[in-house]
Amino acid sequence: MTAPTELWKSLPSAVVPRVTDAEPLSGGAVNDVWRLTLDDGTAYVLKGSLDAPGDLFPLEAAGLGALRERAGIRTPRVFEVSTHHVLMEALRPRPDTGEFWEAAGRTLAMVHSVRGDRFGWDTDGRLGLLPQENGPTADGHEFFAERRIRRYLREPKVRQALDAADLAGLERICERLPRLVPAAPSVLNHGDLWRGNIVADPAGEPVFIDPAVCWMWAESDLSMIYCCDPPPDRFFRAYQEICPLADGWRDRMPLLHLREHLSVLAHFGTYGDTVARVRHVVHGFS
Repeated sequence: MTAPTELWKSLPSAVVPRVTDAEPLSGGAVNDVWRLTLDDGTAYVLKGSLDAPGDLFPLEAAGLGALRERAGIRTPRVFEVSTHHVLMEALRPRPDTGEFWEAAGRTLAMVHSVRGDRFGWDTDGRLGLLPQENGPTADGHEFFAERRIRRYLREPKVRQALDAADLAGLERICERLPRLVPAAPSVLNHGDLWRGNIVADPAGEPVFIDPAVCWMWAESDLSMIYCCDPPPDRFFRAYQEICPLADGWRDRMPLLHLREHLSVLAHFGTYGDTVARVRHVVHGFS
């Protein structure tokens, strides 16, 4: 049996002797993820790292609880959380069918139907290994500029990857945001919604995992799944049956996706074509 032995010490003592198989799972960019099967056939997902920030997994568990309790959507049951791991129920791979994506669109609309009275969150969170700054404000444009763009411009790897013209262009975007993005209400955001963070329960219904929750614009949340290998258009049509979007929303998706590009640079430096993507947005919107 292949086992994540370095994490064994952090698991509940009653679980370890009963593990009969440990299968590594793909999709974790900053942590190890394993599917554990016990001697009675029960399966769990173990996500962990001995090098993770101490609040990473408690924040993830709290975010799952916020989505479940505030929006009433399905999230994985959490059985154990520590500074080194989170142990959750095992779910199923996402079926790539039109019916599933319609259901996922309606699920996201349920999340975005929950209104907030400010932008931000009660506490800072994590996006990957780095802090997600959630200091609350009453102004969504100010929040996006300060907490989702300028926040990353202080990161050493971002400053190494981007040149002075790039940074100046990002500053111009921050100043122009009220003219680029229409005012919109604060709604509950998953915060890290790419395809890999949507799986299925045993009945084949959508389950959202690995959130970075906050109160923000619906379009900000939508931009990640739109720009990262987007699902079929049935997803967006089903979403808009519940939460109609303002005219021109597709044109704004690359701009709002800047947060993700800057986060990638902050974690990994000049990764792939990320710098080119940032520059494309800067040239188009600044």
